[in-house]
Formats: sequence, structure tokens, C-alpha cells
Amino acid sequence: MFQENIKRLVDETEGSVAGLLMGFDGIAVDSFSVPGSGVDITTVGMEFSFVLTQIRKAAEILEVGGLQEIAIRAENLTILIRVVSHEYFIALAMRANGNFGKGRYLLRVVAPKLQEELLS
Repeated sequence: MFQENIKRLVDETEGSVAGLLMGFDGIAVDSFSVPGSGVDITTVGMEFSFVLTQIRKAAEILEVGGLQEIAIRAENLTILIRVVSHEYFIALAMRANGNFGKGRYLLRVVAPKLQEELLS
């Protein structure tokens, strides 16, 4: 059910290697990885879910509004994360040469579809 939208996100973003729908509790709902990518997107998501929870709390304390999107750029991998609901987020992992702008755009397009699927 979720796999189709996650796979579309990865397939249509140049340089991307994996996508993930996960709860803020660190439990993966669904994921897709390009075969041979060497990226364990579930482990990446689990590690960042705690950080996202802390960022979300900081945003509430600072009264800047709810967390919507975050980008984490490392030397070899960029992780784009978009909040789908109060309980879930979607993440897209891409290589350094990945199309960052298109990844952000597609996250905005796919997130509402995943939210609808979560409610049904």
C-alpha cells in the first residue's frame, strides 16, 4: 500500500537510494531501497527519529510552529525528512549528487497521499 508511493519517490528523484515511512517512535511502516545501494534506511530512520522528536519539542518550546521538513547533509548521504502527521514522517536518502530540489518537491507531493493511506 505505502510501497508504491515510496518507490515512486525514490525512482523519480535522481540520485536517491532509499525511502522510508516511519513513526516518530522509530518503528518502520514501510520502506524501499535501490538494490545494491548499501543504505540501511530503517536503521537511518531509527537513529534520526529520536533527533526529530527533540527538534519537534524545541520548535514547540520556541513557539515557532510545528516541524514540517528537515534536511541532514553528510559527506556521502543527504536525508530529507518531511512530517506526514503527528505520528509519522517520510524520509528520502540520496547521494551527494542527488537532485535535492526535486526530492523536496516530491516529498511535498507524496506526504498527503501517505497521510490519506494512514487514515484509511
